[in-house]
Amino acid sequence: MVTFGAMNFLGDPLFNILGPVAADVDNPESLKAIEEAKAQYHLDKSLPERWARWAWDFVRGDFGVQFSSSGQPPVSDLIKERLPRTLELMAVAQIIAVSIAIPWSVLAASRANRRTDKISTVTAFAFVSIPSFAMAVILFYFFSVQWDFLPDTYTATDPFWGFSHDHRLIQLILPGFTLGLGSAAAYQRLLRTDLITTLQQDFILMAKSKGVSKRRVLYSHALRPSLFSMITLLAINIGFMIGGSLVVEQFFRIPGIGSAVVEATLREDFPVVLAVVMIVSAGFMVFNYLADYLYTLIDPRVRNEDTSKPRKVTSMGM
Repeated sequence: MVTFGAMNFLGDPLFNILGPVAADVDNPESLKAIEEAKAQYHLDKSLPERWARWAWDFVRGDFGVQFSSSGQPPVSDLIKERLPRTLELMAVAQIIAVSIAIPWSVLAASRANRRTDKISTVTAFAFVSIPSFAMAVILFYFFSVQWDFLPDTYTATDPFWGFSHDHRLIQLILPGFTLGLGSAAAYQRLLRTDLITTLQQDFILMAKSKGVSKRRVLYSHALRPSLFSMITLLAINIGFMIGGSLVVEQFFRIPGIGSAVVEATLREDFPVVLAVVMIVSAGFMVFNYLADYLYTLIDPRVRNEDTSKPRKVTSMGM
């Protein structure tokens, strides 16, 4: 609702639809075109009624049409074309972030408050503090320009699976690291703290007393119950990754949802911006529900816990 109101108050939909014709009210032909556009896009209705119409159409899968000089292409066509590319980028970025964060956290937690842990903390803060556009420049300069190790261009028509520069999987590695390193650092800080707490639990001490190897204690016993907070942050981070993809897609010339939002905002293409906002919001909710479901897979006690009964509180004097 806020986005819909802001887009309509800050811009003139008629000008975006008709161009300069919208300002030529003295010309009968222009005036006729203005009246037809108002009737077609319901611009002659009040703002609440227009929002209700748009929301109802969106629920039924009708995202409206783009404000384009080449006709009125449906917004759904743009979403179908651009969304899979952004999802590919986010999937690669999340895989990179989790793959880095888990062993990094285990290493830091196993050497808590030692030199390794302190260096890890400084490194994590550095990754978190570097903005996406600066990270993109740094990685692009070294891995593409200096060493020519990774491709510097993305081609949407190339096949995805493969390990050469002519496959999108390899073309997404550099943007994926750009988007995923900051998330990896955030996951590491949270998971490290939870691991340190878990390593002090009685069942960990019992495993150590039975002679279980340090590696098995860390990965088989301590890691799984320590993942709750990281999974929560991972789900929440989906929304932030969409925001980060605006910069990354523009820098690496990836024609995804992020670049589509930038282009639509610059030309005030309201239907595209509104559709993307709704899709991102819905996706954010879905991923958070999936995170709640993952809790039950990690620890069955969450599934079996009866939250309807109040917990007993035991303390001195009670």
